[in-house]
Amino acid sequence: MKLIQALDDVSCCAPLAQATMSQAEVIATARLFKALGDPNRVRIVHTLVRSAEPVCVCDVNDELDVSQPTVSFHLKKLLDAGLLRREQRGVWAYYSIDPDAAARIRDVLDLGMPR
Repeated sequence: MKLIQALDDVSCCAPLAQATMSQAEVIATARLFKALGDPNRVRIVHTLVRSAEPVCVCDVNDELDVSQPTVSFHLKKLLDAGLLRREQRGVWAYYSIDPDAAARIRDVLDLGMPR
């Protein structure tokens, strides 16, 4: 149930450049930034974005210089925020970026400024 709520939060974020934002949109957008507000989580997202295939948790562990429980903690935060997908293959979990969440992040960060 928590994951469903988190996905709703990601889906209801409003573009920062829109004329007005409701309190719910402000809170949802803050939750999104909070989920990405840790260097280890940014490293995880960076790793997953670069991969064409889902990445095994064992490879995520190798990418970070932290303990396995810490990696699991950060993956859970990203999952709860609706940013990742998790696939179980035997004893290993594989992670990928949720494409819908990625599209929403692009929309949120559209500042309406010329390039």
